Amino acid sequence: MIRIGVDIGGSKMEIAALDESGAELVRRRESAPRGGYAQAVGAIAQFVLEAEREVGAPCTVGIGTPGAVSRTTGVLKNAYASALNGMPVKPDLERLLGREVRFANDANCFALSEAVDGAAKGAGIVFGVILGTGVGGGVVVDGRALEGANAICGEWGHNSLPWPAPEEMPGPRCACGRDGCIEAFLSGPGLARDHLLATGEARAPADIVARAEAGDRGCALTLARYEGRLARALASVINLLDPEVIVLGGGLSRIERLVRNVPARWGSHVYSDGVVTRLVRAAHGDASGVRGAARLW
Repeated sequence: MIRIGVDIGGSKMEIAALDESGAELVRRRESAPRGGYAQAVGAIAQFVLEAEREVGAPCTVGIGTPGAVSRTTGVLKNAYASALNGMPVKPDLERLLGREVRFANDANCFALSEAVDGAAKGAGIVFGVILGTGVGGGVVVDGRALEGANAICGEWGHNSLPWPAPEEMPGPRCACGRDGCIEAFLSGPGLARDHLLATGEARAPADIVARAEAGDRGCALTLARYEGRLARALASVINLLDPEVIVLGGGLSRIERLVRNVPARWGSHVYSDGVVTRLVRAAHGDASGVRGAARLW
């Protein structure tokens, strides 16, 4: 069986076709669908059909995107591609392609990819973490991504930061409209905002990391605060799911010190006499989303 996966973001969409072994037969990237809804969904269908022609065989199709297909209304909710948000993308794409299409949250796709043949291969319970412009999460159990009754399984970024210090309350306003969400603290913009408040310096996350490594005290303290908050947030996940592996993805996962420093700080918040959960960086990097979408079949 040849599987096609499509990863649709706010600015780009990527496609890959995988054979039975997981080898990539096709992989391409284009700008995200533009224009009105009909034009956007048509562009996705054409993207799939072109890849299928290149492979030369019928393929299954899986789609990964921020948000999810609502169990209540059947429309796509919380997607970054505004032309698709609130629209019946799944049935319309199935009509254009003439086959069933499986949809999943992009973080679920990321976690599935890493659980099947990535950094968490062979683990029974895997939590996949996206640390980027937003903060997402996905749960995989025995090789299957969990969607949940409300299609929000793994959305830890919109829980409140656990065990907050007085100075962290009520917390910054999140894009979801609430205060103190994990995403508001641990996203890239959240890291930059925290540094600005503490030092008065407007710096990008990559600059903060580089300056911390060069010995800048203010940047080092910003990263230390970030690591402590990430440790608390992941400790709450460990208490709930007890995963064997937590995999980090997204732009902030490139901060190499996280996989060393965060586990050293989460133990005091985990309800156990020892913590064997491993924190690792993604093996497939930016390709995990599209590979996981293909693995929905």
